[in-house]
Amino acid sequence: MFIDEAKIKVTAGRGGDGCLAFRREKYIPMGGPYGGNGGRGANIKFVVDEGLHTLIDLRYMKTIKGDKGENGRGKNQNGANASDVIIKVPQGTVVTDIDTGLILADLKGKNDEVVVAYGGRGGRGNTAFKTQFNPAPNFAENGEPGEERELKVELKLIADVGLVGMPSVGKSTIISCVSKARPKIAAYHFTTLVPNLGVCQSRKGKSFVLADLPGLIEGASLGEGLGDRFLRHIERTRMIAHVIDMSGFEGRDPYEDYITINKELEAFNKNILKKPQIIIANKMDIAPSQENLKAFKKKVKDVKIFEVSAISNRGLEDVIDYLADTLETIPTTPLFEDEEFESHVLYKFKKEEPYTIERDGDIWLIKGEEVEKLFKMTKFNTDESINRFARRLRKMGIDDKLAELGAKEGDIVRILDFDFEFKE
Repeated sequence: MFIDEAKIKVTAGRGGDGCLAFRREKYIPMGGPYGGNGGRGANIKFVVDEGLHTLIDLRYMKTIKGDKGENGRGKNQNGANASDVIIKVPQGTVVTDIDTGLILADLKGKNDEVVVAYGGRGGRGNTAFKTQFNPAPNFAENGEPGEERELKVELKLIADVGLVGMPSVGKSTIISCVSKARPKIAAYHFTTLVPNLGVCQSRKGKSFVLADLPGLIEGASLGEGLGDRFLRHIERTRMIAHVIDMSGFEGRDPYEDYITINKELEAFNKNILKKPQIIIANKMDIAPSQENLKAFKKKVKDVKIFEVSAISNRGLEDVIDYLADTLETIPTTPLFEDEEFESHVLYKFKKEEPYTIERDGDIWLIKGEEVEKLFKMTKFNTDESINRFARRLRKMGIDDKLAELGAKEGDIVRILDFDFEFKE
């Protein structure tokens, strides 16, 4: 089954918890703190696998979770990092963050890989908090939560030339004649339900990849027919080969077909029409084709036209030779501009308000990524740990802000599912 789009949720692994321990050995009365740090949580990584040609595996992976890092142990033993979760995807996969709309990666290279969600760092054990003012800290950290993301994963096939046109104009017949691709061919519309790729070779020995896309109709960019479901696969191509039924066998006007398809390509992505284009005038063995071609050439004068009969394999070698020679002069351009990509460093450490305070009835709600992470990484098992948490909140200015908003002694303040009393 050919699947070229999937939406998944990825959750990287949480860091391992730091250890709270003290050295207690005979003849060592002042052993001091002895707790190790936790290990890093598992990253979620996408890696290109040349043997894959579909995203069918991701279609059934609604959620991908990474393992937690190993907890720290006594004797200053740090926990092991969790192994990364490797997700294999086809070459040509584009990964987009649904929340931000920015591109995380365009995996077009054979060895490309990207971390789409980073695992949390391990919590620090009490040894890490040792200072000259506090030589025996009685607290440790929980591990940092891993990143969570909603992702759209799309496959945009890697091909040099894309065959486009109305249904039943002969695209599948052409690709079956010039390559070893064997698409389904039948005398009805939308026989081709998925894109087909074929490797073509010119008479000079030059080769390139040709993509046969399902037939387009008016309104395709808006979802009519097979809609824009497969138009994404033409975005990577360097050239467009527009196949037209010049016989008008189905009562359509060849020129109107040409205009209609170009409008749909432009509506989907205006950059597609900037690509070099040729016209393959197919079915020239049928009687009205020559007259229709003369009328067509009077209206279209700036595009090279090749006369072929795919059913009898006539004229196709000239097309392949021209495409192979022309491709050598066309540079490969990136699919996306730099500003469309998301810098992970900016994402992970983006500048934003550390907290917000809202009033919900008699309860003050404190929200924010920074303060919530502090809460999750705090172990509330010792008085010293609780006091440290309170000091961090005070340092953020939360106490002063609550007082400014009218909070009074004894008011309930809530962070996530933790309630405590406000004290001035």
